[in-house]
Amino acid sequence: MTEKTASKYLLNLEKQFAHDNPVLLKAVKAFQELDQIEYDLGLIGMDETTACKQSWWPIISMVGGNSTARSRFMNSYFGAEHLISGIQTSSHKFTVLLHSVQANPVTLPATALDVDPRYPFYQISRKIEQREEGEGARINSYMELKTINSERLKGKLLIDAPNIMTEVATPAISLLLEHTVENSDLVLVFVDAFEQEAPLVDEFIQTLIAHQDSNKFIYLIDESSTLSNGENISLWQRRLAELGLNTGQFIVLPNKQSSVSPQLSSYFTELEQRISNVGHDRSYRVLDGLERSIHSIEDSVMPEVKKGIELWKERVNITSLMVLSCIAILAVFAEIEFGVLELLIDPIIGPIILVSVIAVMVPVHLLASRLQAKLIVTKLNARQKELHLMENLASVFEKNLTFGRMLLPMTEPVGWNKKNKARLVQLSDKCKLLVQSLNDYFSTFHDPSVTESIDTPSFKDYP
Repeated sequence: MTEKTASKYLLNLEKQFAHDNPVLLKAVKAFQELDQIEYDLGLIGMDETTACKQSWWPIISMVGGNSTARSRFMNSYFGAEHLISGIQTSSHKFTVLLHSVQANPVTLPATALDVDPRYPFYQISRKIEQREEGEGARINSYMELKTINSERLKGKLLIDAPNIMTEVATPAISLLLEHTVENSDLVLVFVDAFEQEAPLVDEFIQTLIAHQDSNKFIYLIDESSTLSNGENISLWQRRLAELGLNTGQFIVLPNKQSSVSPQLSSYFTELEQRISNVGHDRSYRVLDGLERSIHSIEDSVMPEVKKGIELWKERVNITSLMVLSCIAILAVFAEIEFGVLELLIDPIIGPIILVSVIAVMVPVHLLASRLQAKLIVTKLNARQKELHLMENLASVFEKNLTFGRMLLPMTEPVGWNKKNKARLVQLSDKCKLLVQSLNDYFSTFHDPSVTESIDTPSFKDYP
């Protein structure tokens, strides 16, 4: 077994969490173990890592409609000095806001997000292309990356979605909106998004319903001049319940831009608490991603390879039987014309004929195996793209193209044995222990003598 070297991505993560988050540091080690297993199976290359399947940034997203509530909130939260510097996001793009030490804000194209595994839109162009042909190359028309020098954004990513009431519900926009909600640790939903019906609004509601159990939604309501905050919240709770949205926190925002620091304003107190805890949500999301990656090997990846092997064996056997049938038909005609049956039962000539048939059929079977394998590889590559898998299904399949496996009826992929299955079970148990360790930080029954203590994660800049 060749030992896989840790990827640069994992090494950077290890440096990041070496001192401020012991649980995620152990998660990095677990991902390295998972990478070794996948490398042994032939699923990933030497420089690849499964850790890049999800972003390790704490992610906050904002979704709203036509009102100015979202822009007022951003201006109040980040400060008026950043408003002057031009942090306003594009009204028709998904804008990712990132902290920068540079005084002047910078706008970067979406390709900066698409090629960097640290960001939540890594390789999103491939998914867009699958959903809507030709649009993957136009990724810069859908997204952008903006940097601002704001301490409130330090250690976090903020994704600002376009106006869902006016945006056309194209397959690419729908995919990006769904992807944003799924990968966010906290979603700030401005209720003006539900004031009118629109195709994209309906899709957004269905996405919220599908993720209600995640407890990551905060509904932000504009302060009303006629209703008290409690009445305003009750009104919107009833309206959203009619839409099937029954969970989430409701917070009322002032209807005027505030120059007061959010930390000192009662309007922002609850929201600031949730935002400050987004790092914990990120930790649970990463561990959940680790658990899903472990189970996907047994539940999705290897079954797909096994189906490919079974289909390959079936096609090759049918091809060989067709050739063998042709030989049998020729033998029947030879018997009718020349009476060769006596030769077949002859103790000397019979075995020679049998060996000759085998000598013909073995190369035919091997040739059919090679030809059919090319078709299966193409099919597995298409299936990999369809399932959005980073694991190379065709690479695992090609490891089965050995002389013995082409001749013998073996359908289990090479390396998919009890030993590797046991390694995955052990890794899954480690992941559960990491979740328990994270829980212990918040538990009143935490016993330092039993469980290793966990320092509160800080929000340093991502490496």
